[in-house]
Amino acid sequence: MIFGEFPVGECEGLLLAHSLRVNGGNLKKGRRVTGADLQALIAAGHRSVYGARLAADDLAEDAAAAAVAAHLQAEGIVTRRAYTGRCNLHATQRGLFSVDANFIDRINAIDESVTVATLAPLSPVRAGAVVATVKIIPLAVGRNIVDRCAIEAGRGPALGLRPFATKRAALIVTEPPGDPERNYATAVTSSRRRIDDLGSHLGLVQRCRHQRDAVALALHETLAAGCDLVMISGATVPKDRADTIPSAILAAGGEIIHFGMPVEPGNMLLLARIGDVPVLILPGCARSRRSNGLDRVLQRMLAGMPMGGAEIMSMGVGGLIRNAPEAEEDPEAVAPAPRRVAAGRRVVALVLAAGSSRRMAGSNKLLQSVDGVAMVRRAVNAALASRSIAVVVVTGFDADAVRGSLAGLDLEFAHNADHETGMASSLRVGLGALPGDTDAVVVVLGDMPMVTATHIDRLIAAFDPARGNIAVPMKGDRRGNPILWPRALFAEMRQVQGDVGARELLNLHAERIVRVPCDDDAIFADVDTPDALRALESR
Repeated sequence: MIFGEFPVGECEGLLLAHSLRVNGGNLKKGRRVTGADLQALIAAGHRSVYGARLAADDLAEDAAAAAVAAHLQAEGIVTRRAYTGRCNLHATQRGLFSVDANFIDRINAIDESVTVATLAPLSPVRAGAVVATVKIIPLAVGRNIVDRCAIEAGRGPALGLRPFATKRAALIVTEPPGDPERNYATAVTSSRRRIDDLGSHLGLVQRCRHQRDAVALALHETLAAGCDLVMISGATVPKDRADTIPSAILAAGGEIIHFGMPVEPGNMLLLARIGDVPVLILPGCARSRRSNGLDRVLQRMLAGMPMGGAEIMSMGVGGLIRNAPEAEEDPEAVAPAPRRVAAGRRVVALVLAAGSSRRMAGSNKLLQSVDGVAMVRRAVNAALASRSIAVVVVTGFDADAVRGSLAGLDLEFAHNADHETGMASSLRVGLGALPGDTDAVVVVLGDMPMVTATHIDRLIAAFDPARGNIAVPMKGDRRGNPILWPRALFAEMRQVQGDVGARELLNLHAERIVRVPCDDDAIFADVDTPDALRALESR
């Protein structure tokens, strides 16, 4: 490449070093001068032009930037069009950005004309975010330099993206008597936004006393609902492994993995596990949306990285987090917790809990305990933990007791005064209580305590609002419950009579049915008799 100042009459084919004003507009830096451009430069009074004339083995800045960036692409990281000597690499999905600093350093050391800049290792990114940029400093570089960069990049992946797994999270908020409502709202709002930002879903929120047994019961409920990540925002943070909430985790069959972390803010985080489900006791700073140690643990955990005591203890370097001064006040932290937001499908869960339990030897089956949790509460928790945008519970027989068993849960009630006439009347009452913009409803039976949010979410995922299909869970050739019904069939569902629900409509609209495979018997396990309850408990 020959760079210099050229007489304007000799600049055709030259790459402009600087943008130049001519009559009627600008000729931008990096432009290859045409014959028409030459005449415009002369007319504008330019006598000479700074630029570059390329040799046969030179690549112009955009071509060179694109060539180097192409060799840095990896799964989840792609290039876009180069411009002004720059080519950016973008993430294709949410995740944690990874980078091998040695590779990048070696590429940057090849020649000053080629530079690669990246985000810091383990930076969380959204889809479309720029994770790295290649910038060519001069107007062109020799092809041999680009080839050397390609060879170095080919020695191994320099860049990577660890996509975030989608988890179904639960939050348990413990409260002392008289705790201000503001504290609860703050805990829920900050936790939901933190989880949503990582692409997961905070479905189930439990409130309970700050007592060991109450927290242990809440843990049982969240696990029964199908949650695979549990966070606990305590009225106070633990001061010891033997404190209230850690003791509750042990009582629920869990184990303490690590207490404390070398990250500030966030020192008081505790990591535990119940079976395969991680449990996090949140530090006090987690009520704010400002960056803290909880974010680093969640990000790495959801990105599939190992997370135990050794990993937490290795976070000290860079663990002193200093948020920007403008972040000191965090008005979002005290805003009301947002309502559930639909993800393209506005599906409401309708829990039928109005039956008279005639075959249950005089007791209300919905209030019977299954693994320490009332049967109806298990069904409602599963609905709450799912991707449904709202939960409506239809009561009838023993309504006050049923409502009492669901205290503290975020749901709506509808009462069926004619519950004795059968399930169809409860279905009509429930349909009448749905939000007006509902796309579909999942009808959940209150006496099916083994159904989890996983079963419900499979139905929601199978629903296509454009088709208006019915989603039915199947194991082999056997049909189960719950069933998802599209809005297009609500009018017909209101015409159903008796105690058979809407099953006859399945035959009438067989062309709408999509079969949703399930690999367990939870979709069949209803409880109508004491023997059925005992069989369920023994299983």
